[in-house]
Parts: sequence; C-alpha cells; structure tokens
Amino acid sequence: MVTSSTWGRRALFSKDRWALLLIDTLQHYRGMAYLLHEFVVMPDPIHILLTPKTSLEKAVQFIEGGFSYRARKELSSNMEVWQKGFSDHRIRDAEDYLRHVSYIRENPVRKRLCETSSKFPYSSAFGALELDPVPQGVKPASLWETNKVRLEGVPFQSKIASGTAEPTPSAARNKIA
Repeated sequence: MVTSSTWGRRALFSKDRWALLLIDTLQHYRGMAYLLHEFVVMPDPIHILLTPKTSLEKAVQFIEGGFSYRARKELSSNMEVWQKGFSDHRIRDAEDYLRHVSYIRENPVRKRLCETSSKFPYSSAFGALELDPVPQGVKPASLWETNKVRLEGVPFQSKIASGTAEPTPSAARNKIA
C-alpha cells in the first residue's frame, strides 16, 4: 500500500477536476507500471493498494509524475503537487491485505466525506472502474473458509480432508483453486 500527500497538505483533490484527473492517471498506467487493486483519492492524500510491475518507486513515479505533467497541461497549474517521498507498507498476508482494503474503502466514511464508502466517487469502492484481481499470494482468507482450497501435500492433506485440521493462510496461500 502506498500513501502520498500533496505539497503542504493542500486539499487539491477536493476539486472535482483534480480528483478525476488523478483517477484517470491511475487508470492510464494500470497494467503498464502496476496492477491496481484498491484506491481512494482523499482531499489531500491518496491511498493506493497496488502491485508494482518493476519497482515501487517507479510505479509511484509514474503516478505522481504522470499526474503532475497532466495537471500542468490540462489544468494549467504550475504549482508543486506532491510532498517529497511517500509512505508504503508491504502487504504480508491475506489478513493484512483485507485490513488495508477496509482502511482504503472506509477512509472517506471516517473522514465524514460520505455516509457509505460506495457513495464516494473518488474511490475503488464506488465501483465505476475496473480493478486488478487480488495478488495470487494473498488471496482473501474467506476463500480458504469456503473449501476452495485445493488439497495438496503431506502431511496436511489427510488431516484437512478428514476435517481434523484447518489450513493456515501460510500453508494454503498458494493452493487456492
């Protein structure tokens, strides 16, 4: 997950044109520089759950640099847009992934920008844009609980099949059907 803030924490993305241009920029580089799983464009920061195709730094450079270039051209703005640097969090497992999805989706609700996350137009929760699927290594734990785990390997196969043991996320991570 990546969080990037505007220069001086200005609420640039409270303006419709700015927020929509940023979302368009996110979509433009999707598939080329990164896979886009979730996002929210808040008035100041953006929170993005992505899988970089090369490096995280390059993925963020495409987003920030691409947006800054387009803001100069399309919004006639010469102001500095982004704070230097960004913060990131490497997703560790399915629970961590789901926790960050929830954080991203519920952020506008917590900040009182909307009543439900699906009504916030600058978010993946709004449902207007195509997103990339969950990364293979962190499929949500709910899939493990619905018997979609392919039973493989020893010694867990017989214990799981007989119902005497539960697959752990680390053991089942790569066995999702």
